[in-house]
Amino acid sequence: MKAQLPVRKAILERQTYDAPAEGRAGKIRLDFNENTKGCSAAARKAISQLSPKELAMYPEYEVATGKLAGYFGVRPEEIALTNGGDEALRVFFDTFVEEGSHILICEPTFPMYRFYAEIAGARIEALRYTDRMEFPLEAVLKALRKKPRVFFLANPNNPTGTLVPRDAIRKILRAATHTAVALDEAYSDFSGLSCVPWIRRYTNLFIAKTFSKAAGLAGLRLGSVIGPRDSLALVRRALPPFPVNTAALVAAVATLNERKTIRRYIRDVKGLRAWFAEELRTRGVRVFPPAGNFLLADFGSAGPRVFRKLFRDGILVRERSKDLGPGFARITIGTRSELNKLLRSFDEVR
Repeated sequence: MKAQLPVRKAILERQTYDAPAEGRAGKIRLDFNENTKGCSAAARKAISQLSPKELAMYPEYEVATGKLAGYFGVRPEEIALTNGGDEALRVFFDTFVEEGSHILICEPTFPMYRFYAEIAGARIEALRYTDRMEFPLEAVLKALRKKPRVFFLANPNNPTGTLVPRDAIRKILRAATHTAVALDEAYSDFSGLSCVPWIRRYTNLFIAKTFSKAAGLAGLRLGSVIGPRDSLALVRRALPPFPVNTAALVAAVATLNERKTIRRYIRDVKGLRAWFAEELRTRGVRVFPPAGNFLLADFGSAGPRVFRKLFRDGILVRERSKDLGPGFARITIGTRSELNKLLRSFDEVR
């Protein structure tokens, strides 16, 4: 007998999220904004020293939470740990959004905002960045008058790599009188701009953080939500009791004890980002102002041929032809050797 399962309408109607393909090991991975150098030696050592008894226990969070709070310059009651940056975003839907609720986003942006909104059955108001990838500030301020439940803003934005300045964010927070502003700072380490210090000034401000980028712990899935104590207490109600695994906790603490590794990686990325952007520009490629550990490039009509050649050479980039056009790709800032291989492959197509 074939059962008839009562699936929610929102699940049946939602669009699919096309994650990068599997089988990426052994290739030059410039498609997922990972730290291509890998995590710190301290993190690997901490994981290797976990005992069988520790792995058999449910995680304990007090010590790790205190250390992570200190790293971000907040109090323990102002940070909640999550299972990666994705859960740090999903929890806003569980806390604030009901079926039919209104949420606001600006596209192109991180597709998980739309993903979770569709699952929740929310009404999505999607504004657009301009063709020059400029943030639509005035349209956002106008849309906030409609009192959406949540406004999601990635800063720097993914995939454009562009940055919304402090003054604009301040205007948004003042206009969002009935809206939770979820500021996704996955890439803020590479921009030098973070609004974490503002959480005691704006009760509607929440900051989503991740240890997948600068810390190189994407495989362990550790994120966090930072916000005002009383507002964050509401968000905690939507989190499970054991959201983060023990290995992620010990690796994160060990990484923070070796912060020079993170600082060195961030410094290297900024230097290589400027160099790589200029190398592409001299080759006639349009590059948008990058503020993350990646950049958005427009290869124009040659894009499809370039991407096929890169793939044959084992170089993976995040093609954005579906939402931006056939020549667009988001490229992670890897090592100098990795980026030089990409440039050589591109030159062969030219």
